Amino acid sequence: MSSHDRKDSPHPIDKAPLKPENQATRDQRKQHENENYDHALEETFPASDPVSAFVPSKTRE
Repeated sequence: MSSHDRKDSPHPIDKAPLKPENQATRDQRKQHENENYDHALEETFPASDPVSAFVPSKTRE
């Protein structure tokens, strides 16, 4: 069974053959991936906080 739908655009890895990667290029790519993961985590951080159970009451007149 295919891992994607027929309507999906072809994945870049399917288009071009990969060139061998040297250690410096690999380290640079991994660093970039880690920075992207860190940024994504920072963007989702408030959603990971628990919801406050505090419900403010109406003020007296």
